[in-house]
Amino acid sequence: MGDTHEYATAVMRRGRVAMEPADFVPDWADRPRKEKFYPGAERFPLPDGDFPEEAGVGRGLTGPPGDAPFTLPLLGGMLRDSYGLVGRRLAVQANTDLGTLPMYTQANWSRGTASGGGLYPVGVHWVSGASGPLAPGVHHYSPQHHAVQRLLTGDVTGEVRAAVGDAELHRDADQFLVLGVKFWQNAFKYNSFAYHVVTMDLGALLQTWSMWARARGLRIDPVLWFDEPRLGRLLGADADDEGVFAVVPLRWEGAVPVRDSDRPGSRTSGVHRTEQERSRRVIAFDTVRTVHRATTRHAAERPAPGALADAAAPAVPSGGERVPLPPAAPMDLSVRRALRSRRSSFGRFTGLRPLSAAHLTAALRAAAAGTELTTDATPPGGPRLASLYVFVNHVEGVPQGTYAFDPGTDELRLIKPGAPGPFLQAHYFLNNYNLEQAAAAIVPAIRTHHVLDAVGERGYRLVSAAIGAAAQAVYTAAAASDTACGVALGFDSVAFAEELGLTGTGELPLLLMLVGNERPRTADFHYDLAHDPAQRTQRPTQEDEGR
Repeated sequence: MGDTHEYATAVMRRGRVAMEPADFVPDWADRPRKEKFYPGAERFPLPDGDFPEEAGVGRGLTGPPGDAPFTLPLLGGMLRDSYGLVGRRLAVQANTDLGTLPMYTQANWSRGTASGGGLYPVGVHWVSGASGPLAPGVHHYSPQHHAVQRLLTGDVTGEVRAAVGDAELHRDADQFLVLGVKFWQNAFKYNSFAYHVVTMDLGALLQTWSMWARARGLRIDPVLWFDEPRLGRLLGADADDEGVFAVVPLRWEGAVPVRDSDRPGSRTSGVHRTEQERSRRVIAFDTVRTVHRATTRHAAERPAPGALADAAAPAVPSGGERVPLPPAAPMDLSVRRALRSRRSSFGRFTGLRPLSAAHLTAALRAAAAGTELTTDATPPGGPRLASLYVFVNHVEGVPQGTYAFDPGTDELRLIKPGAPGPFLQAHYFLNNYNLEQAAAAIVPAIRTHHVLDAVGERGYRLVSAAIGAAAQAVYTAAAASDTACGVALGFDSVAFAEELGLTGTGELPLLLMLVGNERPRTADFHYDLAHDPAQRTQRPTQEDEGR
């Protein structure tokens, strides 16, 4: 059994057996910055992309990608709406950090993309070539400034192309977004669990980009298999303490085919500029390093087409008691406005206002679309990796019970009748949600060990990215349809597998996605940083209508 197999098992059992070091306590006074800081690096502001809003969110969630090229305003708009700071929020809620949020130094700056623990450890690098608007080089995106910092001058896009491989789709690209993670930015809180969390964060960000791009007639095609050591050297990343997790080639306006003379030689220098770490003490966790090394080995050996067929999710059995769901509720907000409205509903769900079945359909369809994240290993039309299970508490027209969702028919197949609330709360070990008050809890499950057997240990990143993408899709759909959402990792996965009857299928429950309605007129503070004129015409919220 490989290192990632062992890690997946440890993550699955962490509700019963603490992951080492079991006695670790975060030092919040010595926490790192949420982004890398490069003192003295030249900074170039990005535009917000203030262009006419697209109508509705549906095209972005499930519509086909387009072939339009990126421009600087489009890139700036996508980065702002996904990872840029868009506002400060301070609502009365049940999360454990509520007491510190009023302090400016501990302020919660909201972003369009969700992140485990609100830590946002994914670093975005823009490697630009000759067709771009800036001098070619390597630039790091600074969310707090909505700007890029130049780390290296010179066209090194040939190195990226060589690391990715000469696939026809990428061979002539000279603009790339390269996503990396410095593990300490998450591990200071989650220690050995950090690798699982950051790989979900990767999927959440890629899903945001996918939705945003589709809504504007663009496309992104993330690459997860590439020569990671080569790109790590290019970015100046420490091989043990940082990882390069994805490369996203961009089709750019005015780009010309790359000449052979522009392809890399035997060696290209990388980034030498050094970031400044805030923490006085940085801890390296052996488990994180071990699983990272495992996912980096054979990183350039892209899975063969069809390799994941044996890891596909099992089909929902025919027959049994089934509940047909109605068509999905409309999602009236644009992708941009939905992302800027997205938030977690810590402790604010109420079972007194049941969720409509149409809103549950919308959330389930979004989850299904998110788990089908397109990558170089999971092209469109490939096998479906994730199953979706639903614990129904308070949904109009749907009896309380535990169900499997059939995405082919939009039906729920009954697994176990009766109110699931007592089970949900008994096997959730945090205090920030009352799971019984949520209308429904959606649980995605993947045959993780089968995926690892099929495509190697790097497949762990694919599994977690698909789950993170599902979370982001559900968050966005909930915001667009004026319902509440919350995502949680603090549950006993073993108990959930037993309750769902998954012990013989190899499926691992990997996330809780809660949807429902909130109590009316909750106390909140909301301040927008990003200017959005369309917000002035936004439809009333639940609180505005006093429902």
